[in-house]
Amino acid sequence: MIRIHVTSVPVQNQDNALQFYTEKLGFIKKTDVPVGEYKWLTVVSPTEQNGVELLLEPTAFEPAKQYQKALKEAGIPWTSFMVEDLKKEYNRLTGLGVQFSMEPKEVGPTMIAVLDDTCGNNIQLLEML
Repeated sequence: MIRIHVTSVPVQNQDNALQFYTEKLGFIKKTDVPVGEYKWLTVVSPTEQNGVELLLEPTAFEPAKQYQKALKEAGIPWTSFMVEDLKKEYNRLTGLGVQFSMEPKEVGPTMIAVLDDTCGNNIQLLEML
């Protein structure tokens, strides 16, 4: 059986990304291993510490930078995170200064919102209704 172990999000600065993803979004640091000038830096959900890890991957590869920029400019989220109560999470995050390009909106059986992760990405938050 195959399962997802690590997925990644490109970031322009790993230290800034770690701060945003932990202090604002609430993830916790799992792995921080120096690899040359960068790090193998992952975060996990505090409720699933042995679950899927999110690699905060540096955008050192030029095609990755261009792809990240194109998605951001088109307003397309890089990835999506599930939340229990989107309106509550939206209020918490806006109170912390997080900027949203889309406020909570019902779309079919879901409610979604899109935030700016300050690291070059749009990130979608999703609640199943």
